[in-house]
Amino acid sequence: MSTSSFPPALAPEQLRRCCDPSRLGFASTAELEPLPEGLGQERAEEALHFGLGMAHPGYHVFVLGEPGTSRHTTVFRLLQEMAARGRTPPDLCYLHNFEDPRTPRLLRLPAGRGARLRADLQQLVRELTPAIDAALDADSHVDRVEALQDNHKKREEEAIAALGKAAEAEGLGLLNTAEGFVFAPMREGQPMSPEDFEALSEAEHQAVEASVETWTLKLADLLADFPGWRQELQEAIARAERQALRPVLAHLTRGLRRHYADLAEVLAFIDAIRDDVIDCVAQGKLGEEEGAEEAESEGPKVGFQRYQVNLLVDHSETRGAPVVCEDNPGFGNLIGSIEHLPLPGGQSTHFSMIRPGALHRASGGYLVLDAGRLLTQPFAWDGLKRALRSGRIAIEPPAEAQGWSSQATLRPEPAPCQVKVVLVGERELYYMLMENDPDFSELFKVAADFEDELLRTPENEASFARLLASLVRGAGLLPFDGAATALLIEEAARHAEHAERLSLHTRYLGDLMREAEYQARRADPDVSQVGSAAIRAALAARARRADRYPRHVLESTLEGSTLISTDGERAGQANALVVVELAGERYGHPVRVTATARVGDGDVVDIERETELGGAIHSKGVLIITAFLAARYARHQPLSLAASLVFEQSYGQVEGDSASLAELCALLSALAQAPIRQSLALTGSVNQFGEVQVIGGVNEKIEGFYDLCKARGLTGDQGVLIPAASVPHLMLRPDVVEAAAAGRFHVWPVATVDEAMELLTGLPAGEADARGHLPRGSLNERVAQALAEMTAALHPPHPEERPAWRKSVRHNRFSGS
Repeated sequence: MSTSSFPPALAPEQLRRCCDPSRLGFASTAELEPLPEGLGQERAEEALHFGLGMAHPGYHVFVLGEPGTSRHTTVFRLLQEMAARGRTPPDLCYLHNFEDPRTPRLLRLPAGRGARLRADLQQLVRELTPAIDAALDADSHVDRVEALQDNHKKREEEAIAALGKAAEAEGLGLLNTAEGFVFAPMREGQPMSPEDFEALSEAEHQAVEASVETWTLKLADLLADFPGWRQELQEAIARAERQALRPVLAHLTRGLRRHYADLAEVLAFIDAIRDDVIDCVAQGKLGEEEGAEEAESEGPKVGFQRYQVNLLVDHSETRGAPVVCEDNPGFGNLIGSIEHLPLPGGQSTHFSMIRPGALHRASGGYLVLDAGRLLTQPFAWDGLKRALRSGRIAIEPPAEAQGWSSQATLRPEPAPCQVKVVLVGERELYYMLMENDPDFSELFKVAADFEDELLRTPENEASFARLLASLVRGAGLLPFDGAATALLIEEAARHAEHAERLSLHTRYLGDLMREAEYQARRADPDVSQVGSAAIRAALAARARRADRYPRHVLESTLEGSTLISTDGERAGQANALVVVELAGERYGHPVRVTATARVGDGDVVDIERETELGGAIHSKGVLIITAFLAARYARHQPLSLAASLVFEQSYGQVEGDSASLAELCALLSALAQAPIRQSLALTGSVNQFGEVQVIGGVNEKIEGFYDLCKARGLTGDQGVLIPAASVPHLMLRPDVVEAAAAGRFHVWPVATVDEAMELLTGLPAGEADARGHLPRGSLNERVAQALAEMTAALHPPHPEERPAWRKSVRHNRFSGS
């Protein structure tokens, strides 16, 4: 049967909707004004304005949509506009807590004054040691200390002398020996010799010993007072040092007090520094740092680190509210961290080793995070939720936050969490969080859903051209002429898989434009603008770079390893079309589908499912085929059929129902023994009523079969059957359209399986009359006849009923659809 007897195929203009460059109204994108707003994203932008403008808790924003649809660009544009109108937040600093060093204090300062305070305190520390040394080395202070020491020494000596003089009245002398002070009996002003002492009577011995014991106790009491006297000396010296240091420290901090007179917390910290310096000098501890002897290598002197400021966030260069994008939202990068230095036997840390997180840097402004990256980081999602719920940023290690660790560390005072968070992610992620995390809907109440496509109208084509001009300028490319822009618009429609829509995946278009400029410069280094030839060259180069798989499939078919026929006829065999997606590229190619039928119990065996190679959707399609057969041909009799369907030479997973039309046609062909033309391929899914439904990847499928037919030689009889509902999706390659215009290849739309079978077999489908009888010789009559014979073979009628049964078989009652 020649294609000349077929119904008319689709006209070339139906296979690809072209864009007329003359209608665009410009010669080059250099003439176009850039697009000021996101094209086709009005609804998403409205949601963003609402969420970012709501000051109430919980109105954070989740931006959802497909990657490459300019979500980040639009978000940052709106954030920059809103941030420019916002107030600059204060600087965030951490200070040493002199009362409890393990709980550093948070200090909030007007923007820019944090850096000034840090520099001022560093200068103070540089001047501190010389000033202290000068004050303590002053002659007046040295003389005063020496006088105090002399008085103390004189006091001790006079006390001992008075005690010794009192003992002389009882004949005892106080001797200062190498072993200390001792009392000894005296005679004529000299210590009594041992011989003279032995010459004394027993009573005199006892009297001397008693007297020595008494005065020894008095000496002990006197010596016990000496430490107290020395303490009094030290206190007097300390008072003298304080008196010497106060005017010096007052002089050193006078400028600080004047500069920070409006900041009570800074003045209090300066007072604390003054008091600590005086106390440390008095205690001889000046220059020692608690728990962090080597906490910092920077600064004038490590021992004075606690007198400085840890400037966590510096907004001296910020204008308006901050906009922060954290590309690596780990727990520490998000919440902040406390660094530690390894020491022998442990670790050391200090308030100056507190590091800020993205929440600190964005506080008072906006924080943009990638939702997918955030959820892959341990503890990061929980840390973010905790900060947003509590309104505080508490820096603590994740293990400690979970109560898993007892290691002592710092507990910095939490910072206020005054930030608007924008999460950017895919739709599936948004719906997963909404369904599985009860906190998500409380914190992210606003969803900004970005469109993937734009309705293709003349007005939108003009706006799309301006969008392309913006991409050209943004990437610093050469201008594109009108023909190139028109071809890019056509490519956007092809990428959208719809002739009446334009894809908003600007990432794909931007890559294509950059590759086109490369091709243009390669062809002519002095080129001034990019033409359509460069775009075609870029598309061809991209196809060549990624053609390993489709080329392998085509070569395998041409050499006969993969059995696909493009001529002749055969019953129970059809060319289905499938799409394979690899690394973002899609390829279509034909696959042979075969069907066998025999007497059975009404089962249609899906060999793919039985071998666990068929997915759920594919299995659903086979079950729909079974339901169609039973409803149409076995409404008044059992379906006594056993059939098998298989994708020949398919060794991987099969998913989708777009081949169910081909499977049904192969099965009907096997039942009716009506050969199918192998020069035709088909795609589409069917429902229980035999209606052909829309499928995806229609362009790639047609082109895959076209490439095979072209390689074998186009005869004019080859073509593809597609669902009528898929006609608006056609944006075929120009070479396929040219072949169709020349009558060497054809594309037919079909709405029902009957239309498909008529094209495939050349037989009329046959429509039942009012009594349900089918025309003799029609395809449906032959199928019904075959099924009736199978039923008769499996369920022979009772002899008395045989004439009626034969009459039923002869008239072939048909339910229709």
